Amino acid sequence: MKNVLVLCTGNSCRSQMAQGYLEHFAKERANIYSAGIETHGLNKKAVAIMKEDRLDISHHTSNHVDEYKEVEFDFIITVCDHANENCPFIPSKNAVRLHQNFKDPSKVEGSEEEIKKAFKTTRNEIKAWCEKFVNDNL
Repeated sequence: MKNVLVLCTGNSCRSQMAQGYLEHFAKERANIYSAGIETHGLNKKAVAIMKEDRLDISHHTSNHVDEYKEVEFDFIITVCDHANENCPFIPSKNAVRLHQNFKDPSKVEGSEEEIKKAFKTTRNEIKAWCEKFVNDNL
């Protein structure tokens, strides 16, 4: 079974959505972990927008990448430029490292409708990317 780490800055939004979709598409083919180079807690709007797509991530926790030092990863995926540029050393020697920046919907300002649209757009981009990743790699 493959071990996949999704890494973001605060492990609150984009990496959590990616973890949800990777778990959904990979089923039993991989262990999916998500972490941040910081921890900001689980973003409630991310939970809500995922629920609209019938995926419950409310049980996820915001974890720091150091919690997974002992795991040998097959894939390390950064989902934001900041994490990609500031990623600490992760000792998985054979890990394939991938990067795909997704816009941070939690930074969008505007009406509730505009914010929700930003979360939905990011969610849909992450969903499509995760499905392709699983089909191509797992």
